[in-house]
Order: sequence, then C-alpha cells, then structure tokens
Amino acid sequence: MIKIAICDDEPNIRHYLATLIQKQGISHETEVTEYAFLTDYLARGAGTDLLFLDIEMPQEPDGVRKAGAENAIPQRRIRNGMELARRIRDTDAFLQPLIIFVTGYEKYVYDAFDVDAFQYLLKPVDEQRFSEVFARAVERILAKQSRQPDTRSLLIQSAHRNKTIPLDSIYYIESRNHKVILHLKEGLFSYYARIGELEEELADQFFRIHKGYLINLSYVDSYNRTEVELTNGERLLISRYKYADFVKAYLRFVKGRLADE
Repeated sequence: MIKIAICDDEPNIRHYLATLIQKQGISHETEVTEYAFLTDYLARGAGTDLLFLDIEMPQEPDGVRKAGAENAIPQRRIRNGMELARRIRDTDAFLQPLIIFVTGYEKYVYDAFDVDAFQYLLKPVDEQRFSEVFARAVERILAKQSRQPDTRSLLIQSAHRNKTIPLDSIYYIESRNHKVILHLKEGLFSYYARIGELEEELADQFFRIHKGYLINLSYVDSYNRTEVELTNGERLLISRYKYADFVKAYLRFVKGRLADE
C-alpha cells in the first residue's frame, strides 16, 4: 500500500492531481487523501508515503469545524506549505513522506532543498512531467518499504505532534479515567483515546482480556482461567466471559506466527 496525500486549497487542483495519480496504472494499491488546510494534514496525515504540497495556501479561517475536529488536539497556525514541510521534518514519524511541491511560484525552489523535497512541480502541472516524477517517487517509496522491518506502528497524537509507536514495543494497553495507558518496554505513555477503538484497530495482534486490558499476544508467557502472565512478569486479570475467545485468538495467533517462520 502506498499512501498519498494531496494538500492544496484549490479543489480543482486536488481533483486534477488525484486524476493523474489514477491514470498512472501502477501495480501497487494506492490510497489518496485530500486536504484543503495545512493544519488538517498535520493533524491526520501521519503514515503518508508521498505528499503533494502547495506552498502558498491561505490559513484556515476561524470557525471552520471539520469532521472529527471535536476530538483533535489543537494545532498552531501554519503560515504556508514550506512551514508545514519543516514541521513534518521535525516530527519523530516512523516514516517520513516524500514531498513534492506543487506551486505556481519558482521563487521557492531553493527553499525546497532545505526540507529535503523530492521534486518541485510548477502549475499548471504538465501531465508528462507528472508521470516521470511520480514514477521515480513510487520507485523510491517501494525501495524504502522493502528495506523497512515488518513492524506495524500505532499512530497517535500527543503534545501537538504526530507520534508513532511500534506495536512490538507495547506489552499491553490499559484503560483508565477516559485515557489509555500504553505499557511499553521503555516505560508508560498515556493519551486520550477509547480502548474499544484500539481493540478494533489492533485485532490481529492484541486481545481484550478484560474491560480494562488489551494485551499484546506476542508477549503472553502463560495463562489460566483467572489471569494472563506476560513475558515482563506482569499478571493481568482475565474475564471469565473472555477466556474461551482468548484461548482461540491466542492459538490462532501463535499458529499464524509459526506459519510465517
């Protein structure tokens, strides 16, 4: 999967770029997401492989409320696409996106080098030029993905920035007082989230043994009808209503791991 984002305040430009992407006919599955505001991408764009980014975009007007904004962490205003690119480069994201600037101004071309931009396309975008740049970008992304360890990550927001935590660093997730607490190899990390949503998102590697505990099946050391002991020595209560489903899920998980070896 190649995740592509288009960040431009002009709907016709976003539509045109999305159409060009569809016309390339690459063999790998792609997911294209459009963003009309810079802060919108910063809030929800984690995990993007390729970002088409306009430079001169108006700031998001006051009073605009997008779907899901009631649960989003507020973001500081960003003046332009170049500033967004610098903010992205300052994050600790597990995978940094390739950035292709799409703009009507040549004056920013040298600034693009400062944020390690992959390419710089001038509007109106030439279709042949786009195809050449896109093909090289996909080649770079696939080469990078082939070198990455097969490690999935949990994408979260904390302290006004995107954060990624590899799933293999999480022993279990605890729900407490409207927050979730990640019990990590290196300590604890908490943020506002619903454990039920994480249960759905992480269902192939985690199992909810109790209303307050979502455990990583990779770190189950032993279990009985009342508790599960993890490889770090912690023992967690297991609901009697969850026991049978837990055993099935754990055996299925272990079988799948053995098949992959």
